[in-house]
Amino acid sequence: MSVLMLVGAHVGDMELTCGGLVASEALRGNRSVIVAMTAGEKGNPPDMPVQAYREQKVREAAAFAGAFGGTSVVLDSEDGMLEEDDRSLWPLVDLIRIHRPDAIVTHWKNSVHKDHRATSRIVEHARYYAGNAGFERPYPAHACPDLFYAENLEDLDGFSPFLYVDITAGYEDWIRELKKIEFVTKSTDHRYLDYYEALATIRGCDSGYHKAEAFMVRDVRHMRLEDSIFSYDVR
Repeated sequence: MSVLMLVGAHVGDMELTCGGLVASEALRGNRSVIVAMTAGEKGNPPDMPVQAYREQKVREAAAFAGAFGGTSVVLDSEDGMLEEDDRSLWPLVDLIRIHRPDAIVTHWKNSVHKDHRATSRIVEHARYYAGNAGFERPYPAHACPDLFYAENLEDLDGFSPFLYVDITAGYEDWIRELKKIEFVTKSTDHRYLDYYEALATIRGCDSGYHKAEAFMVRDVRHMRLEDSIFSYDVR
C-alpha cells in the first residue's frame, strides 16, 4: 500500500483539486492523508459564527477523507493569517514522519491567495526537515521522494500541467462526496463544482483518459501520462 499526503491551505482545497486522485487511489488499495493548514473558517456564511463554521469544516473534511478510507488532519492556524514560521512548520514535519507518505501534493507556489503561497513553501521546508535525521523529533525521519503541485483555480500563475493521472475509476465517487461539502455547491463567489468537473473533462481530453487531473513538478520537460501518481518518480 502506498500513502499519498495532500496538503492544502484550507479544507476544500485538496478535496476539489485532488479528490478524483484520492478516490481513484483508494480503489487501487492506496491510502490518502489530507491535511489542511487552516479550516478555511473565514468563509463562514452570514448566519453562522466563525467558530461554528470551523467545526463544520472539520467534520466535512473528516467525512470526505473517511469515505475513501483516508485520514483528515486540520491544523489550528487561523484562516487568512497563515505564516511560513516554526508554528506552522513543525506540526507538518511530524505528520510526514508519522504517516510516511510516498508522495506529497500541495499548492503551486504562485497564487492570488496568501495562505496558498505560504502552504507551498511550508510543505517544501517540512519535506526537507522530515527527511533529515539531524532534526530530532518524537518520530523517526522519513524522506518522501516525490512532491507534486495541484491545479488550483487560484494558483495558475506559471502553472504548467506535466503529469496527467487517470481518475476515471474514482470520478463518480469523488463528485458524490464533493457535493456534501457545503461551500462547493452553495458558494456565491465561484461555481466550484462546475469548474472542477469541467477541468477533469478537459484534462481527460488533453491526455486521452476519460477523466484526469493534472499536476506540476518543478522540472517540466514534457507531458507524462500515468495510471497512478505512484508510477512516476520525480527524482
